[in-house]
Amino acid sequence: MLNYGDYSIVGIYGARYRGIVNYYKLAHDLYRLDRLHWVMQSSLLLSLANKHRSSMSKMARKYKATIGTPDGPRKCIQASTSRGPGKKPVVATFGGIPLKRQKNAVIPDLNPAYPYHPRPREVVRRLLARECELCGQPADTQAHQVRRLSDLSQQGQAQPAWAALMAKMRRKTLMVCPDCHDGIHKER
Repeated sequence: MLNYGDYSIVGIYGARYRGIVNYYKLAHDLYRLDRLHWVMQSSLLLSLANKHRSSMSKMARKYKATIGTPDGPRKCIQASTSRGPGKKPVVATFGGIPLKRQKNAVIPDLNPAYPYHPRPREVVRRLLARECELCGQPADTQAHQVRRLSDLSQQGQAQPAWAALMAKMRRKTLMVCPDCHDGIHKER
């Protein structure tokens, strides 16, 4: 994290701590997370001190703040970054969350974000084409695979049509119909 700015470092630690505390809002012994708060705050201050070649206590004095919560004022660590002229600075906060049980807390479970691939991989695209690459007939295809391309060319023997096609395509897989697949295996 030494390459990140102070705002980013405080934001990362704050988001992780806030996520854990929000997850355990319904717990009877939520107050026990004060130990986690102390460990994470120490780690945050040590990270900032290492980045600035300073001490942990100097970083604590520099970034300490008090914020108002429904349960009263709370001490926290805040870092801000300016956004330009005429705009308010953006503030990242670590801590300031009361460790008090909330009986009616709702934990929203968000759907995980799956990676978006604009085009499918070539093997998937060839399989979904549902066309035999050997005979060209439309059919449900199966993948025939060899371990290495070098296995296709053996000295002193003529290559079968499927091996020549795989060598020409420079692919270890060939999408073929069940009849052609059986024929390939019977040749061996």
